[in-house]
Amino acid sequence: MINKTTVLLFSVMVLLPAAAFRQYATPPSSAPEYTSDAQLKLPEHYRQWVYLTTGFDMSYNPAMQMGHHMFDNVFVNPEAYKAFVETGTWPDKTILVLEARGAEGKGSINQKGNYQGAEVMAVEVHVKDEAHFPGKWAFFGFDDGKTAKMIPTSADCYSCHAAHAAVDTTFVQFYPTLLPIAKSKGTLSASYQKEIAMPAEK
Repeated sequence: MINKTTVLLFSVMVLLPAAAFRQYATPPSSAPEYTSDAQLKLPEHYRQWVYLTTGFDMSYNPAMQMGHHMFDNVFVNPEAYKAFVETGTWPDKTILVLEARGAEGKGSINQKGNYQGAEVMAVEVHVKDEAHFPGKWAFFGFDDGKTAKMIPTSADCYSCHAAHAAVDTTFVQFYPTLLPIAKSKGTLSASYQKEIAMPAEK
């Protein structure tokens, strides 16, 4: 005969694994969060998000000289990625994180080429939040802190993205898995399409 104590213990054994599953199955919130003085909080779990691409020694300024090699990795929150795959553009509350790491050449058994160093040298975040920013999008640069002030709209990054971005002020042209989606959905910007057509016109 099963007594009440046995039933209670069995219920606890069932509920504990279920609770543990919910803990790991539910990812941390990826909506942008701000401090009381309008600084953006660093999304600390961004490396659990969707990986988009890695650039190597990329620069949009032809005069820029770098004294070292650099990788940059781009991640996006899962909700925004899912929406982009379905629509070819970014929804409100999109967060793109660019993580810069120094390139290492010699280490362990590596003899040629480069790999990414362990130290994160910089983190930049591009956020779409229509309720917070008049231009819908804003940039933030994180150094060693967990919060960052918005980069002023007078900075070159805003005008550069507006003029050259493939989709909604973002450089989807450098995201190899998303560019074909944007093409198929017809969401490529007019400025980008004109830019890529220019070499054919010469």
